[in-house]
Amino acid sequence: MPRLNIDTEYLGDTLARLLQIPSPTGYTDMIVRMVCRELKEIGVPFELTRRGAIRATLKGKSPHGARAIISHVDTLGAQVKQLKDNGRLEVVPIGCWSARFAEGARVTIFSDAGSYRGTVLPLKASGHTYADEVDTAPVGWQHVEVRVDALSRNDTELEKLGIEVGDIIAIDPQPEFLENGYIVSRHLDNKAGVALMLAALRAMREEKIELELDAHWVFTIAEEVGIGAASVLTSDIASMVAVDNGTSAPGQNSSEFGVTIAMADQSGPFDYHLTKKMVRLCQENDIRYQKDIFRHYRSDSASALEAGHDVRTALITFGIDASHGYERIHMNALRSVAELVTAYLSSPVEIRRDAHETGSLAGFTTQPMTEAEADIELPEKAEEEA
Repeated sequence: MPRLNIDTEYLGDTLARLLQIPSPTGYTDMIVRMVCRELKEIGVPFELTRRGAIRATLKGKSPHGARAIISHVDTLGAQVKQLKDNGRLEVVPIGCWSARFAEGARVTIFSDAGSYRGTVLPLKASGHTYADEVDTAPVGWQHVEVRVDALSRNDTELEKLGIEVGDIIAIDPQPEFLENGYIVSRHLDNKAGVALMLAALRAMREEKIELELDAHWVFTIAEEVGIGAASVLTSDIASMVAVDNGTSAPGQNSSEFGVTIAMADQSGPFDYHLTKKMVRLCQENDIRYQKDIFRHYRSDSASALEAGHDVRTALITFGIDASHGYERIHMNALRSVAELVTAYLSSPVEIRRDAHETGSLAGFTTQPMTEAEADIELPEKAEEEA
């Protein structure tokens, strides 16, 4: 079955709605509810884990050796570390991101008394007071603080507001959708992945695609802190493809266009056979692609393997510029990844042995070991010079 056409207007609208809902790790209930409402609208049954990870299923001819597509709804954020005597908040990051990108951000502090607005500022924020010291101040979470937009001149007044140590802080996304296809925002990692998965699922439902295997659509809630898919896979799942961002930066082969197929991340190589299949499906369906390796990156796949799940894993990505900062992507890549998802889930089963958790050597995979036939004859001109 070839790739399906993706409704990019729906994809973009869904991404915009996802970005409007704060969802730092640990504060994901509302984004989970929004995704569930969308699944209900599409007409796909789903179930929730205790903490809110989502498993939706498109039924196929067999549940054994099922396939899973996975992305995460949680984002980066911060948490109150201390109420300072100057009436501001010391904070620590949720997830791994630089305070360099936090400076100047508008935020929402979620307290038991209600939410407050605020701004992340360097400790020396006023140029009229500190002059050049503003430019020479060091970068780091210990060098920023949150100014609360309420009467909070000291720690006592902060306490009266009901703000406490441990309160979650969400960072405003500040999204822009440009007419040339670029999208700039915080938290495109990985709300863009969630949006394209929903767009792919919607396309498959509308086309009434018959699947050979059950296809699980999994949305995790704690990937940014390393937990991810550790506890949401069922035993019938034989392979999982994570959808996340690829880092478009100097020294990387990722692109903001097409699909970037990860060959490895910091946890090691992805499954040889599943990754090769992703490449082949791109070639067969005329989907632009490139390969890359991410040395300072891990995804839902890593957490699943570390938790002991015996599944084949792959990672397909949309290129993001300035990941974990002010991120930028292009709709071309989101559409391409969604197309690849539809092509994969509707593709024939190749490793039928994977339907069983264990078995004999019969039907086990092989990898090529033959020596390449390299042409070692020198070009004619080179022979004369020799």
